Amino acid sequence: MTPKRKALFAAVLALAAAWLVAFSGRAISRALRVTPETVQAFLQATDLSKLTGEARANALKRLAALWNSLTLEERRTARMNPAWRRWFSAMTDEEKAVFLESTLPSGFNEMMNAFEKMPPERRRKAVEDTVRRLREAREQAAAGGGTEGESGDAPEASMPQIPKAVQERVVQSGLKTFYDNGSTQLKSEMAPLLEELQRNMESGRLFRENRRPMMRPGP
Repeated sequence: MTPKRKALFAAVLALAAAWLVAFSGRAISRALRVTPETVQAFLQATDLSKLTGEARANALKRLAALWNSLTLEERRTARMNPAWRRWFSAMTDEEKAVFLESTLPSGFNEMMNAFEKMPPERRRKAVEDTVRRLREAREQAAAGGGTEGESGDAPEASMPQIPKAVQERVVQSGLKTFYDNGSTQLKSEMAPLLEELQRNMESGRLFRENRRPMMRPGP
């Protein structure tokens, strides 16, 4: 083989090796990436109610780590699985409080501050739209037959309904006051709404609605 062909052959081998490394890295990254299915598998494989002591603490830390790896949209999907509801119900109030605080999405305080600056009418519209989107997501999951648990529970049963009185309390008092003074149980039930509001902030929808002028009724 001539020196020129040797150089060409070496270049081809180097290129092939680079593609192989890139493909392998991408495959490994996909395999290691946390998804709602990853969380579902962990929840269904682990019975929190039967764990105590260090094993229970480690399981809760593992769930928090998995949860923090999900996007807000993926959290919504994971939360609609009945296995999540059973796990969360098995937590003590103290465990729920620690989990909620350790899994707050980044930018949560900024979202609360933006919400506080809205007039009550805009707050109400933001809350009502968010509740509607959550309800539609549950209905779509139920219609598609996805995210059913081992017991066959319907997906919509895995997320608590948010009473009108609670929604109005958020509108009138603001998110910060609500979150600072709310009980652990109330915070846990409101988590889907708060994270959906966070999604709206990240997409810019929350700010666009805040800037849009109110439609005044005619005479």
